Amino acid sequence: MAFHIVLVEPEIPANTGNIARTCAATGTHLHLVRPLGFQTDDRTLKRAGLDYWHAVQVHYHDSFQEVKELFPEGRFFCSTTKTNRLYTEVSYRDGDFLVFGKETKGLGPEIIEAHADTCIRMPMTDAVRSLNLSNSAAIVLYEALRQNSFMSLL
Repeated sequence: MAFHIVLVEPEIPANTGNIARTCAATGTHLHLVRPLGFQTDDRTLKRAGLDYWHAVQVHYHDSFQEVKELFPEGRFFCSTTKTNRLYTEVSYRDGDFLVFGKETKGLGPEIIEAHADTCIRMPMTDAVRSLNLSNSAAIVLYEALRQNSFMSLL
């Protein structure tokens, strides 16, 4: 088993590339939900992921619903600023899905409403709307890995 990061309609290739690199370093599966805001052969995407793309299990989906249907037993934790539950208040298990929305709008209200009981957020001041997507994914993933004794990484 492994953790899964799901990016719903990511827009910035460098963020996706950075997340792919984190996935390669941790054995995490990366799920990209279309439409993507870039081409997958984009130079910036490849550069941000460096030469680690071969080490990433990337899955492409046409909708978030498709991901849910492929993994009906999956637990989906949706990152949003529209909840009070901190990402550290969740007990993550191997195989969980960590879901993040597009950089400009986050996750759509339909996803947030359908997963209200598993929405999580990172604490921050009111000085900014949100954290960078690749930073957010790394923060939550490493908390999940920490809770699981970093599984096979050590």
